[in-house]
Amino acid sequence: MSAQVERLEHNMAKLTIEVSAEDFKEAVRKVYLRQRGKIQIPGFRKGKAPQMMIEKMYGKGIFYEDAANDMINATYPVEASACGLEIVSSPEIDVTKIDEEGMIYTATVAVKPEVTLGAYKGIEVPKADVTVTDEDVENEVKAELEKNSRMVDVTDRPVQDGDTVNLDYAGTVDGVAFDGGTAQGQPLVIGSSSFIPGFEEQLIGLNVGDEKDVNVTFPEEYHAPDLAGKAAVFHCVINKIQCRELPVFDEEYVQDHSEFDTVDEYKDNVRKELTERKEKAAQTDKENAVVDKLIEASEMDIPAAMVDSQVTDMYNEYAQQLQSQGIGIDMYLQYMGQTADALKEQMRPQATKRIQTRLVLEEVVKAENIEVADEKVEAELEKMAEQYKMPLEDIKKYFGDYEKEQMKKDLAVQEAITLLCDNAVEV
Repeated sequence: MSAQVERLEHNMAKLTIEVSAEDFKEAVRKVYLRQRGKIQIPGFRKGKAPQMMIEKMYGKGIFYEDAANDMINATYPVEASACGLEIVSSPEIDVTKIDEEGMIYTATVAVKPEVTLGAYKGIEVPKADVTVTDEDVENEVKAELEKNSRMVDVTDRPVQDGDTVNLDYAGTVDGVAFDGGTAQGQPLVIGSSSFIPGFEEQLIGLNVGDEKDVNVTFPEEYHAPDLAGKAAVFHCVINKIQCRELPVFDEEYVQDHSEFDTVDEYKDNVRKELTERKEKAAQTDKENAVVDKLIEASEMDIPAAMVDSQVTDMYNEYAQQLQSQGIGIDMYLQYMGQTADALKEQMRPQATKRIQTRLVLEEVVKAENIEVADEKVEAELEKMAEQYKMPLEDIKKYFGDYEKEQMKKDLAVQEAITLLCDNAVEV
């Protein structure tokens, strides 16, 4: 048995696979043996009716569908592997013939497209500024101080931007209260933009105990359709004002919260870490820029089925990430008011970009004859062992020949990115 291969447009192909009468008959027999215990035939004890009697009563094809599925599952992987195509999608199966003489089915698949690679050396990319200013250092220090700050009550001044207020409010539209428009003891950070636009700014200048009618208009895209675009009045009472009190930044603070002894040493380290962070971000931006320009300069005809498969993979990955956080994908979709199809459609541009990126980089690997030695794979496994705090031998148990070959391909692609960046021109 061997598949007939027909190349189609847009890097699609159709495999026609034939199952002999003998193999199909055996598949039907196995289905009968699995299912006979569920079938009752008059005159026979349950599970004891002969195959011929069941087929006579329910029709010759009673077991055909399950037998066909069994044969497809058994034969398609073998034929797909042997057909000489690099298949990059799940198959679309169509059974075209099924009877006592066997079955014939087709599998329509996407094939990895060829890439016409654009010029990949001398790509121009923006020159990144990795300078760390004194202001950057001060902002980082302030951010760290805020992590160790405490909330204190404010009694000697009115509300300012950045304060946290505790307030009661009651909202009306055309003088009528509406659901969700009333609260007591509601905390609100002024400037957080967590309330309706224009609400928070109108509380600035009020003191504890002050009352004020706040006039706002709900956004046109508001989640409650009956309120969207409507003017509302919120009667507000300020119960409490609080602000963050930062600790004093001196040598005592530095010694208590770091490994350094002086403020200058602490700031020098902050500058060093910010520089490393900026350099790393700049390198990532450079890598993305050279790949984007190479994609733009290259040609490839990506089949829709290939994108569909990538979208499915991304959707499943996202579902697994949510599940690891204790959130089921169905619960997430319900909370977001979204469907699985809508989420997948949102993923499509990113899926296409992933495919384009991989294709052009693999083509660079081929053009430059980049090969990854076994020693590099070994070094990568050692890194993983260190990262996961596991013995190297235990890590290796998860990596057979296939997994190691995939790792070699991934490392080769990373080397291709390095080559592109090394040969890029910063302007």
